[in-house]
Amino acid sequence: MFNSKSKSEDTQSSVPSGSGSASLIGSGTSMKGDITSSGDLRIDGTLVGNIICSAKVIIGSGGVVEGDVSGQTADIMGKVSGTIKVKELLMLKSNCQVNGNLYSAKLQIEPAATFNGQCHMTQEAPKSLGGKTSSEPRNDGFQKSPSLAIS
Repeated sequence: MFNSKSKSEDTQSSVPSGSGSASLIGSGTSMKGDITSSGDLRIDGTLVGNIICSAKVIIGSGGVVEGDVSGQTADIMGKVSGTIKVKELLMLKSNCQVNGNLYSAKLQIEPAATFNGQCHMTQEAPKSLGGKTSSEPRNDGFQKSPSLAIS
C-alpha cells in the first residue's frame, strides 16, 4: 500500500548485483569426478574427485571431499583428504578435518580445526606505491612475510 515497488522488483533487488554464478552440491548428494568452475562453489555433499575453481570454494560442515582443491579463496568446515591450493585466504573453520598439504598466501585456523599435513605459505608480489615489489628489501631492515592467523 505504501510501497511504490512492485513484488517483482522486490525479489530482484534481494539478489546481489554483479555476483557471478554459484554452484551447490547439496547434502545427501554424492559425486565422483572432477569439478571445474569459474564461479563460487559450495560442497555440502560428498565428492570423490578434484575441484578446480577460479573463485571461492566452500566445503560445508557436512561436506566431504576426497581429492585436491584449488581456488582463489576457500572456507573449509567439513572434511578434505587431499592437497588444498588457494591463491589468497584459506580458512580452516572449527570442527573441520583436513588431511593433506596446504598452499596459501594467507591462512586462518580456528582452535577446534584438525589439520594433518604440511603448510606452504606462498608469497605474491603486488606492486607497492613506489612501483617496487614486496619481494625487494625494505629500508627498515624487516622483510615482509606471509600472514598466518590462528584464532
